Amino acid sequence: MTLPRVAASGTRRRTTRRGATLLAFALLTPALLALIVMRVVPLIAAVSQSFQHTSLGSGTSAFDGLANYGYLFGDPGFHATLLVTLVFNLILNPVIVILATALALLTVKNIPLVGLWRSLIFVPAAVPGAVVALIWSTALQPDGLVNAILKSLGLPAQPFLTSANQAAFSIGIMVTWGALGYWMIFIIAGLKDIPESLYEAAALDGAGWWRKLFAITLPLLKRPMAFVLIACTVGSFLLFAPVQLLTKGGPNGATNLIMYDIFNRTYLLNDIGVGQAEVVVLMAILAIVVAIQFRMLRDEDS
Repeated sequence: MTLPRVAASGTRRRTTRRGATLLAFALLTPALLALIVMRVVPLIAAVSQSFQHTSLGSGTSAFDGLANYGYLFGDPGFHATLLVTLVFNLILNPVIVILATALALLTVKNIPLVGLWRSLIFVPAAVPGAVVALIWSTALQPDGLVNAILKSLGLPAQPFLTSANQAAFSIGIMVTWGALGYWMIFIIAGLKDIPESLYEAAALDGAGWWRKLFAITLPLLKRPMAFVLIACTVGSFLLFAPVQLLTKGGPNGATNLIMYDIFNRTYLLNDIGVGQAEVVVLMAILAIVVAIQFRMLRDEDS
């Protein structure tokens, strides 16, 4: 009697597991289909078109081998775009991580109206990027709010969006303002996961706030901060709306980030093959950068 009972129990468990697997697959199917349609299919299409030349006269496409890539890597304009994009990311992303961490450290304290301060910091993250760009476009005009404040302080007006030396910096400020609240939430979640007993033990040993910060808080925040850095990197490489609405890649190419350059080549110059080749290059750069960041994180954990 025992063996049939055990066999029946094992059959029921297998049936239950099979049913749970089918249910999970059914629930994931819409997301998987959306991922395939919105990510995989466009990527395959981009790779395919990057090896083709499209005639503007007839609209027909023909296989052109690596000609689009050869043209792209031989174009000094593309070299300048890559340099602008890399420098922009190298400066902007660490600044966002540091400021988001600083704000998270401030807003986890029991300060008056802490919930209100968190909400105010997060509000820009809830505003669409195009709206943020329009707000800052108005504020940074020669007769806008920022120059009015500078004038009231006795300082000269600044050509924020029309100066090659200030345009990228101005867009960086706008992006930082819009992103800080969002990334701060991830850092706060990491802070909440740190056991309070570690701080209590450190206090018994006479450790001050700075000692706790560098010995406990920052080491245990490494993973949340690494995630924010990786996500910021991806977002900054894909930045488009602020450049399109504020500077259109100018002045003198100072803000011609790679996503805007792709848009310009594909839709304004109608050079679809080269534009898609640039998309493939962008995806390769992102894959390499993210892989390096994950590898550094894994090496630190080991």
